[in-house]
Amino acid sequence: MRLVDRRERPLHDLRISITDRCNFRCTYCMPREHFGPEHDFLHRDSLLTYEEITTVVRALLPTGLRKVRLTGGEPLLRRDITTLISLIRKAGPNLDIALTTNGSLLKRHADNLRKAGLNRVTVSLDAMDTHVFQSMADTQQHSADDVMEGIEHALAAGLGVKVNTVVQKNVNEEQIPKLADACIQRSIPLRFIEYMDVGNTNAWVFDEVVSGEEVRSILEQHHGPLLPEKPKHKGEVARRYTTVDGHEFGFIESVTNPFCGDCTRARLSAHGSLYTCLFSSKGHDLKGMLRMGANQAAMGLAIRSIWLQRNDRYSMDRATAEKKTEKVEMSFIGG
Repeated sequence: MRLVDRRERPLHDLRISITDRCNFRCTYCMPREHFGPEHDFLHRDSLLTYEEITTVVRALLPTGLRKVRLTGGEPLLRRDITTLISLIRKAGPNLDIALTTNGSLLKRHADNLRKAGLNRVTVSLDAMDTHVFQSMADTQQHSADDVMEGIEHALAAGLGVKVNTVVQKNVNEEQIPKLADACIQRSIPLRFIEYMDVGNTNAWVFDEVVSGEEVRSILEQHHGPLLPEKPKHKGEVARRYTTVDGHEFGFIESVTNPFCGDCTRARLSAHGSLYTCLFSSKGHDLKGMLRMGANQAAMGLAIRSIWLQRNDRYSMDRATAEKKTEKVEMSFIGG
């Protein structure tokens, strides 16, 4: 039965954060001053089990669910992630199952991810130069070369690959042509994400945003005109452009060109709450229901009730909001 919210937006995509832990401390997501040694991460029994996650997925299949994306934190830190992928694939043989990762562990897992039923990975990569990469990721343990090696293994395993880059003014703008060249060489779509005000800890200010229009201007200086592409489907997040040679770039412009009107995504947090917007201040507890014995039918009714009341459009309203609201951290809700 088709399910739409108060703005007639269907629920087609479920993003599942399976852990709040990450081996990077990216300054725009999990800055070390807030996620240091003393930070109290979720205990294992606070996380949804793989069976509980699969129950939520099964509950949404009759409503038109098409895509499931596993996120974190860094999802490859969760043990036996291939078990979860296998369970989801069995539940929904036709689902598009994707995973977002920083790529540092991808080399180790790529083959098994594909065998378990994963379709594709989106790899976060903000720089090619080691000093810029390590500064933004706040790590000395890994480099862009490690991530690129993981990408090569993913491609060899038969996984679809995209690269996401967050662009921050006066931080990594000069990396744009280098990232474009690396992706063009491997025929990988590259998507640029405007620096966004997610969570409460990334010290976001509008002055640090590099707009999609500015990024396109930089790319055109190196690769010629960019030609806009029509969306493949309603609710597509990235606005896609191609070079005359056919290479694809995408632009996720939540700040300067919001796309709330077509948003079809719900998010299941690492601690078992359903959020109806990336910028939500609170979620709806599903874990409590699951652990009190709620079955697939009961979960379906609960999620249907939540989605029918959904009216979110934060990105479109942020400029006129009278006051700032607390937002859930990215490490809980995923990208």
